Amino acid sequence: MSPRTNDSAPESDGGEQPPAGPEAGTAKAGTPASAIGTAEAMPEKSAAGTTPEEPSAGTTAEEPAADATAEEPAADITPEEPAAEATTEEPQVGTTAQEPAADITAQEPAADITPEEPAAEATTEEPQVVTTTQELPAGAPAQEAPAQEAAAQEDVAQEAPAQEDVAQVPGSGAAGVLDERVVAVRRLSVSGRRRRAAQLGFCAAALAVALTAGAVVLGAVRDGGTANVAAAPVAVSPQLLASGDLDASITSLQAHLRAQPKDFGGWATLGLAYIEQARTKGDPSRYPQAQRALDRSLRLRPDNDPALAGRAALAAARHDFHGALTYADRALKQNPYSERALSSRIDALVELGRYDDASKAADVADRRRPGVPVFTRYAYVRELRGDVKTARRVLEQALSSATSRGDISYVASALGQLSWNQGEYKTALTYYARALAADDSYLPALEGRARALAAQGDSAAAIRGMEQVVERFPLPQPLVELGELYEARGKEGDPQKARDQYALVDAWVALARANGVNADLDTALAAADHGDRKAALKAARAEWARRHTVHTADALAWALHVNGRDKEALPYARRATATGYHNASFLYHRGMIERAAGDAKEARASLKSALDLNPGFSSLGARKARTALGAAK
Repeated sequence: MSPRTNDSAPESDGGEQPPAGPEAGTAKAGTPASAIGTAEAMPEKSAAGTTPEEPSAGTTAEEPAADATAEEPAADITPEEPAAEATTEEPQVGTTAQEPAADITAQEPAADITPEEPAAEATTEEPQVVTTTQELPAGAPAQEAPAQEAAAQEDVAQEAPAQEDVAQVPGSGAAGVLDERVVAVRRLSVSGRRRRAAQLGFCAAALAVALTAGAVVLGAVRDGGTANVAAAPVAVSPQLLASGDLDASITSLQAHLRAQPKDFGGWATLGLAYIEQARTKGDPSRYPQAQRALDRSLRLRPDNDPALAGRAALAAARHDFHGALTYADRALKQNPYSERALSSRIDALVELGRYDDASKAADVADRRRPGVPVFTRYAYVRELRGDVKTARRVLEQALSSATSRGDISYVASALGQLSWNQGEYKTALTYYARALAADDSYLPALEGRARALAAQGDSAAAIRGMEQVVERFPLPQPLVELGELYEARGKEGDPQKARDQYALVDAWVALARANGVNADLDTALAAADHGDRKAALKAARAEWARRHTVHTADALAWALHVNGRDKEALPYARRATATGYHNASFLYHRGMIERAAGDAKEARASLKSALDLNPGFSSLGARKARTALGAAK
């Protein structure tokens, strides 16, 4: 997984209006990134239609959910939002006749409408599963307002019983509640890993406990269940999302939308809030909620740019980067200064491996909307090209201009990650401490701190820190890292502890897929070292077919290697390191592949480079690299 994929910069703009004056004269507080580190000229080669003003060819053919509204005038105001939108691969779990299409509940099943599957088609081709006793005819204006109000009230009223509509996990006691997300985990995991069914069942129960504590209880209750909600403001600003308390902002948005269900901007902001909550809490079940909120906004006002930009951000979060680019281009057609769309466009181009286009998109974004979200992406594009000096300078500029807790945490963590990549562990810990001073629960900072402590040799503190991370946020990378820390420590019981972490990766991947996230890259990276090697290769090939990035090249190379296909793996390993990106894991993988392929001289150079760059890049990988390097002398 790309280091920036799951922890994109929080969006902190207070609106999407273009600044006064011509584009070339745009000015904001702080120095634009382009003015502080752009000595090298970026390549001019670019695919046609990559500027915001000229969307890529073919991007309008995939008309998303937003554009088909005339046929369903009552769709956004009644409880009949169709559970039938879910695909056959992801059946509805626990849906009852009393469950409305609440865009703001935690129990809602996933609605998998992608940019290629317009909502209008889904609703006309599939029967309504959830109905009311008195269905309003489409176009009954006299009853529209009462129905809207009733739907909004019912949406909030039914949020409370988030823990009541779950089944007990057999043998797990009172703590082992199993909501529909973990039902999906078990259902999808059993078919692919029958030989580990008993172990995965235990781990799925553990995941249920973690997710219930971290997402259902703290999420659904705070989302308006039993909490007292203050009077809603007459208008909702996107600045709420940068106020420092995302959960309170969501509660306020929900209260506002109960009173003003036709506020398309409020629904767009709520969708973005759910995306941010999924990112910061590690809970992909928020993505279907975000989609429903954004779709509702687009039904109320087709082609409104905040909702289109939100759909771009949602597509990127689900690793649908072609869809993200499509939506970003559409949003920028409506508003060329949309910070969210400009940022999502850079993300999409980076994750599609179109680095030249991403550099140009970053320059455009820097001219139009300089600020923390754009600066951090600008820095990452430079880092991918090996320009660490410029990346660091831009991030420091971003940190100096950051004011909200979310921005400070994000940028400081990005600086910590950049320092860790260069083997500068003390500097990394300083930045992580600053991030945690702003937000002591910020996942990337907690994870990064544990990683830096492990690299310094403090395995006990590293294990304690990573255990705290996975107890709250059982995501693939920290799960794998904790498992490897257990393996490296080697105490009694550690091998089983490590296996439990790797099994939880399987559970998370299944959960992510059940909520519309493409998890092939996560599967490939984890399974290559700690799972089904054939499955790792299959997933890596599937991901490479979708996008050609340095991360997918590295994953495919390593999956080929563990399957004994080193000659085939070598070109991909070299491609992963071709941009100059400073990544010790990539160099380690390349060195081990070169060694297996019989190129001893190149293998020594690659392994030495990995250890020189970041000697603690992996608790197990660094040890294997030293062993291989010693054997080569």
